[in-house]
Amino acid sequence: MPSKHQQKASSEEIGLEEVANRYLESISNEKVSEVQQEIFKFIRWFGGNRKINTLTGREIANYSEQFSSGSISSNQHLNEVKLFLIYAYKNSLIQSNLAVHIRTKKKIPKNSPVVANLDEPIIMTVQGYEELQSKLTSLKEQRPKIVEEIRKAALDKDFRENAPLQAAREKQAHIEGQIKDIENTLKRAKIIQTDTNQDYRVSLGDKVTLEDLSTGEKITYTIVGSKEADIKQGKISIVSPMGQAMYNQEIGAILKVNAPSTALSYKILKITKN
Repeated sequence: MPSKHQQKASSEEIGLEEVANRYLESISNEKVSEVQQEIFKFIRWFGGNRKINTLTGREIANYSEQFSSGSISSNQHLNEVKLFLIYAYKNSLIQSNLAVHIRTKKKIPKNSPVVANLDEPIIMTVQGYEELQSKLTSLKEQRPKIVEEIRKAALDKDFRENAPLQAAREKQAHIEGQIKDIENTLKRAKIIQTDTNQDYRVSLGDKVTLEDLSTGEKITYTIVGSKEADIKQGKISIVSPMGQAMYNQEIGAILKVNAPSTALSYKILKITKN
């Protein structure tokens, strides 16, 4: 049986990519497809050959800050990274729980002194504004159904163990929270029209096709406001590192996005004005 010293040495020799493969093998097949993209995005940032035990809390905190926009998709990504780091810690592949350095942006409490800044405009595309309106309508249409679910569940007088009632109330609270958040966003929205005469430079709302110069892979992103960002749909925020690198650039431009492992390089192949 290897000594603790030998175990520690071997863990330091394991690269991030190998740990990622182990982690993906440990979760259910149904969930692998959802998780894989998020984990390898994290791995690629630091480099697949990077030894996992050399990661530092400061690096993880900086990564968290780079990718935390407060959107649902960014929070989902960081939560998947957090679970990955917890797995590594529980399996003694890292010496400290780096997951504690992952921070996701949360809703600001009503009594917070920062609430005064909620009047600040939120930049959005026309499409993003219309999609939020549609989602708001859909959420409001669910209200009567949830009220009925609560009414039926409440017929069971034993409230202490009434799981359906608790679930229905939690669902109601979640939906009402979403409705309030969307209504506030629409109220503060500042719609930016796409300038189709902007000499083919990247602006808000544009769809941009890039070539990763290290792999030859082609990726397409749409530049949107922070509230519209959804990496799974290829929508990235204009304030993200990639969004800032692309903004106001033209076809053929070479973009540099700094990552701890290396500077990622991309070339703009195509700009589609919406």
